[in-house]
Amino acid sequence: MVLPIVDEYKPKCYLCNNAFETIEKLREHQETSHKEFVEHHEAHKREPAPGDVTVF
Repeated sequence: MVLPIVDEYKPKCYLCNNAFETIEKLREHQETSHKEFVEHHEAHKREPAPGDVTVF
């Protein structure tokens, strides 16, 4: 099966793979349709793991 590349530039939801016209519409979709997933992952605090070394 060959898929068209027509909508390749449009942002896609990584959870349901729907394409949207703008990034704002994608954000609205994720905040409404996938609210539990987004809230769960925003609640996690990201920090370096013990032993990680930062190289400048």
